[in-house]
Amino acid sequence: MEGADSERKEAGFKVRTPVDEARRLLRTALEDVSAGDEDGETPAATGTETVDVDRADGRVLAVPVTAARNVPHYQRAAMDGYAVRAADTFGASARSPEVLRLADGVGDDARVDPGTAARVHTGSALPEGADAVVMIEHVETLESAGELEVEDAVAAGENVAPIGEDVEEGQHLYEVGHRLRPSDLGLLRSAGYGSVSVAKQPTVGVIPTGEELVEGDPGPGEVVETNGLTVSRLVERWGGRATYRDVVTDDHDSLRVAIQRDLTHDVVVTTGGSSVGKRDLLPEVIDELGEVVVHGVGLKPGHPVCLGIVEDTPVLALPGYPVACIVNAVQFLRPTLRWLEGTEPDPQPTTRATLERKIPSEPGTRTFARVQLEAHEADALDDGGDEPAYTATPTRASGSGVLSSVALADGWVVVDDDREGIPAGETVVVQNWEPNA
Repeated sequence: MEGADSERKEAGFKVRTPVDEARRLLRTALEDVSAGDEDGETPAATGTETVDVDRADGRVLAVPVTAARNVPHYQRAAMDGYAVRAADTFGASARSPEVLRLADGVGDDARVDPGTAARVHTGSALPEGADAVVMIEHVETLESAGELEVEDAVAAGENVAPIGEDVEEGQHLYEVGHRLRPSDLGLLRSAGYGSVSVAKQPTVGVIPTGEELVEGDPGPGEVVETNGLTVSRLVERWGGRATYRDVVTDDHDSLRVAIQRDLTHDVVVTTGGSSVGKRDLLPEVIDELGEVVVHGVGLKPGHPVCLGIVEDTPVLALPGYPVACIVNAVQFLRPTLRWLEGTEPDPQPTTRATLERKIPSEPGTRTFARVQLEAHEADALDDGGDEPAYTATPTRASGSGVLSSVALADGWVVVDDDREGIPAGETVVVQNWEPNA
């Protein structure tokens, strides 16, 4: 590496790998060193674990799931009213009601014999002997006489939820790789599950680097460490578990030890020191310990990213400028966490908007332009046309070191590699990247 590294430092990045190609190369490298369980049930490289259903929100299923029982597992009343034998209501109407005796008890504590009816509530088990429910609105009770008048005929099964109406025992519910949502947890519990097998959450060692970084009040020439904090919280938001390390200085041996220490994690992420300057040592360290898959990507801001594999562990060296760090985390770390779980990255939530000012871009570079969104006045949309409901204004501060340009923006517009910018007035798609888990 020494000769190549020297040439790299002198010449800079002569070739920048396109973003999609860099992602493909990274995924191929991951597939070469990780695979699912031998039985093929789960593609998760992180392994599996069993968790209680009430703690499984956001987790990825490691095995297919079928219903362990019927839902409902009993015949239940679908309305408030009276359980009856449908035959006893034949011909009933408001003008000519059928008179039934009130059975003793309520719900499944009662028994409905011919000519009787029992009070039931929505969700109550249907009493023995009953096969229908008359809605409460269609009866008149004569409690003093222990009777009621039925003013509407019902058919067998009317206003009754049969066994398995919601889910039948043995019914397929979810495939491997399904990410569980709160509604899924309710269904799983109803269908007889107290726990489920899920992919383990990817673990990530986050190592901020740079001799200028401090965690307290900065002095002259010092910078408050923010990248490690931001990346750690993004990892947690994306379903992983982060170990946020102390700052490591720009020293070859110190960086080497720090990376080796965190190879027990599923992913190692460093921030800073990934470019081609004298203090940018991480690409060299990664190459010594393992393999550099990609160094330098056609992406702005953040082209000096380095993606590698060390002892079967992906090591992502993100740039030190805060915006460049975040852009690369979204483009490479987020999909890596999904691949390790055995899933694909979810599409980013987007907003259509009219671009207020042009966005410049270099051909061959994918540009991520930060924008602020503003809703149109309601009357501007009354014509029912296809005009977007928002305008997108590029932030004035656009440097890759200006963290506020991301924190105060609503999203970013992606300028594809083959375009020389986007003119003002064009309809664009804004990626609202931060809210997406």
